[in-house]
Amino acid sequence: MRVPLSWLREYVELPADATGREVAERLVRAGLEVETVHESGVGLTGPLVVGHVLEIEELTGFKKPIRFCQVQVGPAPGDTRGIICGARNFATGDKVVVALPGAVLPGEFKITARSTYGHVSDGMICSARELGLGDDHSGIIVLPDECEVGADAVELLGVRDEVLDIAVTPDRGYCLSMRGVAREAAIAYGSALRDPALLDTPASSRTGHPVRLVDPTGCDLFVARVVRGIDPLSPSPLWMQRRIQLAGMRPISLIVDITNYVMLELGQPLHAYAADKLTGPITVRRALPGELLETLDGSHRRLDPEDLLITDSSGPIGMAGVMGGAATEIQPTTTDVLIEGAHFDPVSIARSARRHKLPSEASRRFERGVDPSAAAAAVQRTVDLLVLLGQGEPDSAVTVESTRPATAEPIMIDAALPGRVAGLDYSRETVVGRLQEIGCFVEGVDSLRVTPPSWRPDLTDPNDLAEEVIRLEGYERVPSTMPRVPAGRGLTVKQRIRRRVGRDLAATGYVEVLSYPFVGQKDLDQLQVPEDDPRRRTLRVLNPLSDEQPEMRTTLLPGLLATLRRNLGRGFNDVALFESGLVFFPRPGATPPPRLSTAHRPTDEQLAALEAALPAQPAHVAVVLTGLRERAGWWGPGRPAPDASSSLWADAVKAARTVARSCGAELGVTQAQYEPWHPGRCARLLVDGRIVGHAGELHPKVLTELGLPPRTSAMELDLDALVPARDLPVQGPLVSTFPVATQDVALIVDEQVPSQAVQAALTRGAGVLLESIRLFDVYQGERIGTGKKSLAFSLRFRAADRTLTVDEATQARDAAVTLAAEQTGAVLRGA
Repeated sequence: MRVPLSWLREYVELPADATGREVAERLVRAGLEVETVHESGVGLTGPLVVGHVLEIEELTGFKKPIRFCQVQVGPAPGDTRGIICGARNFATGDKVVVALPGAVLPGEFKITARSTYGHVSDGMICSARELGLGDDHSGIIVLPDECEVGADAVELLGVRDEVLDIAVTPDRGYCLSMRGVAREAAIAYGSALRDPALLDTPASSRTGHPVRLVDPTGCDLFVARVVRGIDPLSPSPLWMQRRIQLAGMRPISLIVDITNYVMLELGQPLHAYAADKLTGPITVRRALPGELLETLDGSHRRLDPEDLLITDSSGPIGMAGVMGGAATEIQPTTTDVLIEGAHFDPVSIARSARRHKLPSEASRRFERGVDPSAAAAAVQRTVDLLVLLGQGEPDSAVTVESTRPATAEPIMIDAALPGRVAGLDYSRETVVGRLQEIGCFVEGVDSLRVTPPSWRPDLTDPNDLAEEVIRLEGYERVPSTMPRVPAGRGLTVKQRIRRRVGRDLAATGYVEVLSYPFVGQKDLDQLQVPEDDPRRRTLRVLNPLSDEQPEMRTTLLPGLLATLRRNLGRGFNDVALFESGLVFFPRPGATPPPRLSTAHRPTDEQLAALEAALPAQPAHVAVVLTGLRERAGWWGPGRPAPDASSSLWADAVKAARTVARSCGAELGVTQAQYEPWHPGRCARLLVDGRIVGHAGELHPKVLTELGLPPRTSAMELDLDALVPARDLPVQGPLVSTFPVATQDVALIVDEQVPSQAVQAALTRGAGVLLESIRLFDVYQGERIGTGKKSLAFSLRFRAADRTLTVDEATQARDAAVTLAAEQTGAVLRGA
């Protein structure tokens, strides 16, 4: 909500020297979120006056239409200036805004007399954008005829003002109006409020336009009144246009501007119907199946049975609280209008606005809750302005259809409750005074009977009232007390390991990202996930943020790859990303969760039913990488990721080993075929023989579909499958002061045999003397035969208590080779 300070002063007595920032500080202390204070007219100095166009000479011979105007800029008839102007929206006799030489417009644009188009232009005729009043640059500002020539246009237009930009939270819908913000400002300054809604309103009459409330749940109040004979040529006054602009809206026409102005003033959305286009009584009902409505934006919308409609005998004429219909739209020639002020169900309006993607100023207010008692006053205020500014004549009859109770239900509250909640000592007088300041009616001594005001539908509980007292007394007075944490509690095993995994991946060069946990079937199609794959069985969200991604993710890869593509599009070509998060799988045979009462604690059976209805939510970790893993520089050439000189997916597998090591698990690697990875460059990741993930180079078709570079690689692991039941103690390495004995072996195996299996056999066979083992070469060629490969390993042996002899190291190596030969069919190369 944008609140002009000059407008706010009409309803509350603020100190004359109070600036916008000072008022903002007071409102922030009262609990409002003032995001910023805009200063209108900053940089505008010098003479800015009202001018009278006496004569216009059309200049020819130029690329665009040019006019040389004689403009009177002072009360004396001879105070005339010649000014060049290209705008075409004014004529001789019009009043305009003129910046004289010496003036400086916003943006440090200095006005001087200058020679142009064969004449001396002694000033400038200004548009709204040139004065910083808006974005309209289609023509200059044409003023009403009653403006005095030579008058100060800065004061006339209200150019200089301060505007408070307030972020209104859902529970403060009343602050989406000048009236609501003025009430908060009056409390903050201890001043009296001049309530603009305190108007005399006529009683309901049976002779007014007939209205029927078929759905009293959706609409419990409807006020209607007709105004006839409005002059369609009457313009909106400048002060009204300026206030509407400062509030962030656009002036359109007198009738529309008045309804918008009253909405901004009182917070009650209004709608004006062309009375001559209405047929029969107005009916408020839900939509029928298959009904259509053409809204004011020209769209033909298929209505949902939950949509609340305004109808007449011809059918729907508006979507209640969201947008009117084109059939009864106000036209430039409209003279008779019916003004609607109603109170609609907030939930219905919010759902319709989201369902049809039609957010509007009206729906924004209705879905937060408007003051039903202000509807009649808002209609009366609109009628008064139409009579004053448009020379209209109101019908004497007013229609008021209502099913609302006279007052809200009272709330019982202990006068000591706010003090107990805040940890402060509030007297009864303080509690009662603060509640009365926000408009509550309070009765009682120690146990208070509080009736909330009509503009505060959020006050439904004693704690709501306690919060209001604490807010107005000042949150800064509430003492800060650190909670006492029981000894022996801390992060769980899963939390500690998840943090450890993130630190270790970040230490190896990966950057953590967070993506939305939503996918669509198109995302899974791009990854070529088969139709019978468990990843296809997704959970659909009832109210998705996007129709393209309405389901909960079963894999982290779609979000990660979308982030990778976004980074590549921004020019970052060397990227390594990781994400850890939950994926969601529906449980077979799960039943819908039970609906629980808020009157008592759920039973153990109800909690068990809730737990059984939840989907399986294992934690996964995934990485994607492309480009140079090691960049080029003075130290030498860069290394691609994956490294084409060795394994195409080595870095992705290495990331999986990093995760497994962080979890204290031993990771096995075998070759596999699994979408979306390349069938010949995909690794199956196992722990104790159980598949926990996959890693490798992505399939070329997937990369083409996603627009990613060749050889882009990825890895995804089930993190929960790696986490031990209890956190294992950290085992430090054994450090020996004795020298190492290194033995290299080259073994020939069938090309289908995984190097991991050979390495595991060598490790088991070498025994306790083996310190480390590393695969440093893979060879395939004619010298070892077709279908074979040579794996070269470096084995490091060391004892903790002595220096190993050559015979001891050789025996350990031979034992390792023997076991590898038995388990994998390996043959020592060269033997």
